[in-house]
Amino acid sequence: MLAGRSLACCCGGPAAAARAVAAAAAAPPQPLAMCRALSSGGSARAPPAPGRALASRGMASAAQGGSAGSFLFSSESVTEGHPDKLADGVSDAVLDACLAQDPSSKVACETAVKDNYLLVFGEVTTRAQVDFEAVARQAARDAGYTSRALGFCADTAEVKVLIDEQSPEIAQSVHGMGARRLEDVGAGDQGIMFGYASDESAELMPLTHCLASQLAMRLAQVRKDGTLPWLRPDGKTQVTIEYEKEGGAVVPVHLHTVLISAQHDPGISQAELQAALMAHVVSPVIDAHRELVHGNGRHGDTRFLLNPSGSFVVGGPAADAGLTGRKIIVDTYGGWGAHGGGAFSGKDPTKVDRSAAYAARQAAKSVVASRLARRCLLQLSYSIGVAEPLSVYLDTYGTGVAPDGEIAAALMREFDFRPGFIIESLGLQRVAPGRPRYGATAAYGHFGRPNGGVFTWETPRQLEL
Repeated sequence: MLAGRSLACCCGGPAAAARAVAAAAAAPPQPLAMCRALSSGGSARAPPAPGRALASRGMASAAQGGSAGSFLFSSESVTEGHPDKLADGVSDAVLDACLAQDPSSKVACETAVKDNYLLVFGEVTTRAQVDFEAVARQAARDAGYTSRALGFCADTAEVKVLIDEQSPEIAQSVHGMGARRLEDVGAGDQGIMFGYASDESAELMPLTHCLASQLAMRLAQVRKDGTLPWLRPDGKTQVTIEYEKEGGAVVPVHLHTVLISAQHDPGISQAELQAALMAHVVSPVIDAHRELVHGNGRHGDTRFLLNPSGSFVVGGPAADAGLTGRKIIVDTYGGWGAHGGGAFSGKDPTKVDRSAAYAARQAAKSVVASRLARRCLLQLSYSIGVAEPLSVYLDTYGTGVAPDGEIAAALMREFDFRPGFIIESLGLQRVAPGRPRYGATAAYGHFGRPNGGVFTWETPRQLEL
């Protein structure tokens, strides 16, 4: 477990955790105070007036963590039971079901969900025989929604399907009604896509995004394996890190704030919930980054805000509507780099919103993995029906070992950004029946995850100047 005062209640073992819980339980639950107790090992005590306390603590923490030239940056994530991610999961499950039977399927599937109602709609052209309603119900079941008490029930929900075929005009311009060779397949739409990589983490991803995603994934894991059986499917995480710049590179120096809001069963006290989240969710994730919890005396303690709003029993579609493609920053780089605006889920790989974004990530990661730069941003742009990208732009933020033009030339010698070649090189049409390919990408980010036969774009290529 993580050493230091910031996780004293965890590092001291169950007895220490029990003492913190008992001290907090002696008074009415105070989320902010309890978080301070959990991060310092002391007993909980009521905070001053909330408005002034939050303002003064925020300014103090920023000042404590604010060395010259440093800055704070935050990224968020959500669990697979968040309403928007439930929608993404259904849309990608439909895509998987189509591609598993017919790899040439053209899919643009959207999902909307609210209360106990789910709508699957869009355009699908496929030879596959798919029961879209059954696929949607199973995706909701897999996300944990098996009872109305949880916010949605996969078995009793009203499910409506509005699926048409792809427009023949789009089909003709993109793939010639299936007659074009793979290398001649045009982009499924116009648009701009970005890839990003940074050497601040082993995944060559922004650390704020990595930790937020890992915390969200851990919430789902301890719910499913029974460690915390009172957790419910919906949840959100957020991580703030203090960075310093080294030229154009960014270096994490202090874990400033960890925020978790987790849906739970009734009857769980704030003290019990916060101690359990600290021990079973927070600590296992940030143990590997213990050097960031304290910054050599120049930084304040890491702040842990665990369910700061208090009770969170009502969640999922009962609390908020969900829609495919509404978590595009969670899906990509947590706010770092740039985003072209196109969502991923429910789109087959002829849609460059998805496939070209995957290729751009592989290319940017290859630049950093090949030690040609410490940080890299790549932009691609396309026209509907045209195979070659309209533009390719590379920026290493001044961290390159050579001018950006030379690095871009090395990149173009290795990569072919035509959609057909992207599809082939990354195996984007290969989906095994009964095994989710795109469903595995629907939550916890599309980038910075082990290849595993799914995230093929995470395998970098060696580049030479």
